Amino acid sequence: MPTLMRVVRVREPGDPDVLEVALRPLPEPGPGEVRIRVAAMGVNRADALQRRGVYPAPPGVAPDVPGLEVSGEIDAVGPSRGPGPAVGDRVMALLAGGGYAEHVVVHAREVVPVPAGWSMIEAAAAMEAYLTAFDALFERGGARPGERVLVTAVGSGVGLAVVQLARAAGIVTHGTSRTADKLVRAAAVGLHHGVLAGAALPEVDLAIDLVGGRGVEDLLRALAPRGRLVLVGLLAGATATLPLGLLLARRLRVEGTVLRSRPLEEKIALIQAFAARGLPLLGAARPVLDTVFPATEAAAAHRRMEADTSFGRIVLAW
Repeated sequence: MPTLMRVVRVREPGDPDVLEVALRPLPEPGPGEVRIRVAAMGVNRADALQRRGVYPAPPGVAPDVPGLEVSGEIDAVGPSRGPGPAVGDRVMALLAGGGYAEHVVVHAREVVPVPAGWSMIEAAAAMEAYLTAFDALFERGGARPGERVLVTAVGSGVGLAVVQLARAAGIVTHGTSRTADKLVRAAAVGLHHGVLAGAALPEVDLAIDLVGGRGVEDLLRALAPRGRLVLVGLLAGATATLPLGLLLARRLRVEGTVLRSRPLEEKIALIQAFAARGLPLLGAARPVLDTVFPATEAAAAHRRMEADTSFGRIVLAW
C-alpha cells in the first residue's frame, strides 16, 4: 500500500486555475471510521466558494482540498464496536470537505451502499444533491402527497433531485429556470410545470429556494396560507425584503438549511433517514449527469459549473 495519495488542492484563493494536483499522506481510519478508495467526486457550488476563499472548511478538515461527496470502495476499516461497512463494500459518502482526493476517511455511519445497478459516477453525484433535496422537501419542508412544491433553478443537481423525490411521493412539482431548454429537459426528468424566471409564479404550498436574493419576496407571495419556504442557496445574494404582514396574515414559515456545518450526529441522522426513506422513493430514477471530467481537469469542471450552462451534476473521476 502506498503511503502517499493524490489530491486536488487550492494553491491560493482565486479562479479555477488555482486548482492543482498535489501529494498528501495516506489517511488511516480511526475508531468507528472507514477509508474509501475514491473512484469519483461530485462537484458543488460550495467547492467553488471554498476555492475563492469565501467558504472555509470547518475545523479539522483540510482547508485547501474541496469536495463534499465521493463514491468508491472501502479499503480499510478502523477499530469498531459493532457490525458495519466492510472492506470491499461499494459506498457513497457525504463529507465536510477534502473529497478531491484518492482516499478519504469518514465515520462508518456516514456511508451509504451504492444502489444495485448504479455506476460509481452516478453514486458520486448523489449524496449532496439528494440529501439536500430530501432534507428541504421532507425534513424541513414537511411536504405531503397532493401538495404543490416550487423549486428555483430546477436544472441544477439539487433542483432535479427535488423533482425526482417529489414526483415519486405524489407531490406536484413546479420549477423555475432562466432558459426554456432547461425546463423542457427537466420535464423529461419528471417536472410537472415549468416557469421561466421572471414570469408569474403559481400558488404553491412549499417553495425550495436555491437562489436567494430579491426573488425571495416573490416566492413568499406565491405561498398559499400556512405555506413554507426553505432557503437552501444564496447565489443571487444574501439579502432580501420580507413582507412581514404577509407572513402574519398567511401564517407562513421560513426556514434555512445547510449540511456542511452540522454536527456529526445530525448528519448521520439525515443520512440514515435518506437511506431508509429517500432512496426507496427513487426507484429506477438516477442522478442526472451533465459532464464527467478527469480529476486532473478539476479547473475545467469548475469553469463549466460557473458558466451556469450545465444541466444536472458535474463529476470528477480518478
